[in-house]
Amino acid sequence: MREVLGNALEVFSWHSGWIIWNLFLAFIPLALSFWLYRRKTKVRSLLWWVAFVVFLAFLPNAPYLLTDVIHLIRATRMGYSVWIIVLIFIPLHLFAILAGFQAYVISVMNQSSYLKRIGAGKFIVWSELITHALCAIGVYMGRFFRFNSWDLATDPGNVLMVTLDDITAKKPLLVIFISFIVLTVLYWLTKQVNLGLLLRFREMRAKGEWFE
Repeated sequence: MREVLGNALEVFSWHSGWIIWNLFLAFIPLALSFWLYRRKTKVRSLLWWVAFVVFLAFLPNAPYLLTDVIHLIRATRMGYSVWIIVLIFIPLHLFAILAGFQAYVISVMNQSSYLKRIGAGKFIVWSELITHALCAIGVYMGRFFRFNSWDLATDPGNVLMVTLDDITAKKPLLVIFISFIVLTVLYWLTKQVNLGLLLRFREMRAKGEWFE
């Protein structure tokens, strides 16, 4: 029993490190989306545009967590007991994946809400599709070339050159297209769930059910 607990703690500490880091990167665009899109003011200062660029650069980190399912697959092949896999690996990885994607969905929903508020509602669908496409490219470059968001600032020339050279090939285009479809479908489904929960919350608050 002591050996099992020791292995469990070792596994948790080893995997929780990169999960916490990846979630931190995923929640950066989430925090920025509230500052950019949920403020009452419509003024877009230089600071706003800088924050917007940072938001776009870090946004792919949120859906990137979907690809971390490969860590779960690898973990199940490392010879750990079934209990460690079921009670630690699966919950830990699923939490990270779901939390990261939820951060992505809320970020894009905030962006869409902002467009509607400034009278550009007709561009919402296009902005969402373009965002999904850019993030699909970002996820691909992060997973296969190990680029990070800050590489856009520290080495933009290399990032641009590698991206343009690689995504024009047949296989990368297929992977990016599939990623785009996955992001679009999962975003739409999760968005509907979020809107349903938000509507239910508002109904309960209006009826005063929270205070009963």
